[in-house]
Amino acid sequence: MNWKRTAGAALAVMSGLGYAASALAADPIKIGMFLSVTGQMSPMGDPQKRTFDYMIEKINAQGGVLGRKVEAVIYDDGSEPEKAATFVKRLIDNDKVDLIIGGSGTPTSMAVLGLIERAEVPYLSLGGGTAIGDPVRKWTFKFPQSDRLAAEKVLVDLKKRGLTKIALLSENVGFGKSGHDQTVKLAPQHGIEILIDEVYSPKDPDVTPQLTKIRGTAGVQALFIFGTGTGPAVVTKNLRQMGLNLPTYQSHGVASKEFLRLVGTAADGMRLPAGAQAVAEQLPANDPQKAVTMAFKKEYEEKNKPLEAGPLPGHGLDALMMAMDAFKRAGTTDKAKVRDAIEQTKGFVATTGIFTYSPTDHMGLGLDAFHMVDIKNGDWVIAD
Repeated sequence: MNWKRTAGAALAVMSGLGYAASALAADPIKIGMFLSVTGQMSPMGDPQKRTFDYMIEKINAQGGVLGRKVEAVIYDDGSEPEKAATFVKRLIDNDKVDLIIGGSGTPTSMAVLGLIERAEVPYLSLGGGTAIGDPVRKWTFKFPQSDRLAAEKVLVDLKKRGLTKIALLSENVGFGKSGHDQTVKLAPQHGIEILIDEVYSPKDPDVTPQLTKIRGTAGVQALFIFGTGTGPAVVTKNLRQMGLNLPTYQSHGVASKEFLRLVGTAADGMRLPAGAQAVAEQLPANDPQKAVTMAFKKEYEEKNKPLEAGPLPGHGLDALMMAMDAFKRAGTTDKAKVRDAIEQTKGFVATTGIFTYSPTDHMGLGLDAFHMVDIKNGDWVIAD
């Protein structure tokens, strides 16, 4: 399935575009997008597409960018890396896009990096894996908080709570594998010992064998689950069915209302790092992200009733607004100049965090891009 359409919108509080409506007679600025609207990573891709659908309409209604319409060319990769690569090649060779946004997950994002760099097209990735942005690739920039940041945020919290002996359960591909590797690498630096290290496939219908091994491991004080998509929901349900009541952490890969809907109250009591959008209403009035997250929450939920805004559609919004801001600052769609404008971004306040890129940092965020949150009564509550 694929979409090729003109859509549009922009939150005034974020974009600062200030363009009056015009005839918009020039050729459109073309943004290529490949998203996992269906398949394993649809909890990320579907809300991202919903965001792009109404946001570009709004951008165009406000006059577009550089006096030109913005056209989104959107393909559904079905959560399959091979399809993602095929669609990105099509976006570059056939659709002749000016910039690419996508890769709803780490596997699809990683699958296109070579194509992007060879084609020299600015690319804003929606995948969470550290390897997307480290090592730095000239044309690739990353938006979600990285798995490295998530691992460190959790390890710091574990240490603070005196939980120093843990079990690690992670997906064996993509985001989960990268998060696993970062956790294993960082744990000794924070005085955390991993007593048992188990993996599962994101397509596994049951993970009770792994959880049984964890339950049988002496000395385990807490469980850290690292995954995204529907896999962590299976783990969560199995964990509760077994009555395994260890203090349990998840990664930011589940910081979505879709995850909470899938698991019901089974996740109550778990803790995870999440972006400001998950707890927008709980942010203090002087938080620089408060206005941005609340504006997005209001608009997204009005457009997508009864769905609720969260960090995952927010990643899409942030990438789109960064692209619009870069076109404006560059004053052109010249790919090299737009790329340079993105890399020169400083203090860009977004739903995901406050971005500052540099030639040596294409991820742009620090630990302050996360809040530790508890899940209570099927919702997020700030814990830190």
